[in-house]
Amino acid sequence: MGVSPEEKIARLELVHRIGVALSAERNRERLLETILLEAKKLCNADGGTLYLRTDRDELRFAIMRNDSLGIALGGTTGKSIDLPPLKIHDADGRPNQFNVATCAALMKSSITIPDAYVAEGFDFRGTKAFDERAGYRSKSFLTIPLVNNDFRVIGVLQLVNAQDSETKEVVAFDPELVHIVEALASQAAVALDNQMLLEAQKTLLESFIQMIAAAIDAKSPYTGGHCERVPILTLMLAEAAQAATDGPFAGFRLSEEEWYELKIAAWLHDCGKVTTPVHVMDKATKLETIWDRIEMVKARAEVIERDLRIRALEAELACAREGGGAAGDPSPLERAEAEIRALREDVAFLAQTNTGGEFLHDAAKARVKEIAARTYVQGGETRTLLDADELENMLIARGTLTERERLIINGHMVQTIQMLEALPFPRNLRRVPEYAGGHHEKMDGGGYPKGLYAGDMSVPARMMAIADVFEALTAQDRPYKKGKTLSETMKIMGFMKRDNHLDPEVLDLFVTSGTYRVYAERYLPPELIDEVDEAAILAITPKPFELPARELRDERRRSFLPEYEHLRASATGHRA
Repeated sequence: MGVSPEEKIARLELVHRIGVALSAERNRERLLETILLEAKKLCNADGGTLYLRTDRDELRFAIMRNDSLGIALGGTTGKSIDLPPLKIHDADGRPNQFNVATCAALMKSSITIPDAYVAEGFDFRGTKAFDERAGYRSKSFLTIPLVNNDFRVIGVLQLVNAQDSETKEVVAFDPELVHIVEALASQAAVALDNQMLLEAQKTLLESFIQMIAAAIDAKSPYTGGHCERVPILTLMLAEAAQAATDGPFAGFRLSEEEWYELKIAAWLHDCGKVTTPVHVMDKATKLETIWDRIEMVKARAEVIERDLRIRALEAELACAREGGGAAGDPSPLERAEAEIRALREDVAFLAQTNTGGEFLHDAAKARVKEIAARTYVQGGETRTLLDADELENMLIARGTLTERERLIINGHMVQTIQMLEALPFPRNLRRVPEYAGGHHEKMDGGGYPKGLYAGDMSVPARMMAIADVFEALTAQDRPYKKGKTLSETMKIMGFMKRDNHLDPEVLDLFVTSGTYRVYAERYLPPELIDEVDEAAILAITPKPFELPARELRDERRRSFLPEYEHLRASATGHRA
């Protein structure tokens, strides 16, 4: 009995609905599963396999299903298929026309077999061996290549044992249904090819971004790994928020696209560092530029020592010619040696001050100025021991950076935002600049580069700020400090919570979820992992501050950025 027009229309409508569903599916594994299951349902087949073509010109088992045997492998099951791929060509390059799946791929046309056990021209020994082991009988086969728009086979769909809808008897595949499944396979090939192209583009984008991050880390031997570790910690914190069942993050959820967006933003959070002068980013001492100028100061001191000795020897000769000096007075050479000892003490003091390890008090600043004023002669020109720029650097009260260098460091976020906002991000990545550009903002508007307040920052941006601070404090590869222990780090972050630098709710989640300790156990050395007084951190209450009106906050953002605009003509950067 033929198929009625109504049935034909119903089948075409079904193919159309399946095609729409395939086009809308964004998960590759679900897409593959949908292709196989819908084709299987159309033909009332007992089993089926979907193969994907690999770069090595093989057909890889992607999904297997068999209702009678209860087999469900590949796809969303999470169960791998432990079968070797089918070679489309043998070792000598000859086409493999003996396997029905590879033959369909080679011919780019469908193959229908009513009974595999009597079919000629194909090698079904593997199928028969499987049947014997499983107590099964593979009889009818429908094998359809998946051909994309470039007329390239990207996979093969194979259905096994079509069943009569009433008797359940295994029958040959209905030619009418074969045409419908071929139409479905054609739509599936386009949908799958589009999915594979999108995945390839995403992979390329991620690889390119990670290459940039690796290059930034490699630029400095002291901050290597920061761009890699911050994304890890950011995503761990986001996972903790999503797992929360109560509290402020009970309703926090990120879609698959939002997870990807946050991941990309985390990898790009320091991309502005690519323009940073290395001698600023890695400035370990006050006098460091391309090299540490303290060595130049020491060389100048040696010139002063030499001149002192020369003058002393000349004075000794003059005294000898004049009959010697007064009895009991120190000789010129003895006075010179005393001055040299005092000079060496001064140079040692400068070398210690150069490290920036201690706060420079007023008395120490006065001594630095006095030492700097000492003169020496070079090339007939009288010069001071420290020039104006060196004196400015030596008078830094805390750390190793001058105010201008701090401005350069802080200005890295301007570069990051400008670089990211210049990129044509698609709709699903539109928040990357905001996420990546906000990790140095503070809750009270005192951060940079925009001076945002808590209410103006997204939760992911606040999470990235926590991750950035924690990684920077515990990192062991900075030139200006050693990695801090967990207790020291969390104590400092507690102070930052109190002073409205970090989001209090996100920091509390960081503590209560144990994310900080999980990260530490994976990525920090044992000597930095100690006990943390979590209760003390959670008990800290942020200082109250007045949130300005929206108009004033907007005005602050407009006036804050120009402070850094002059840096655009020179290199800018960031110290994590």
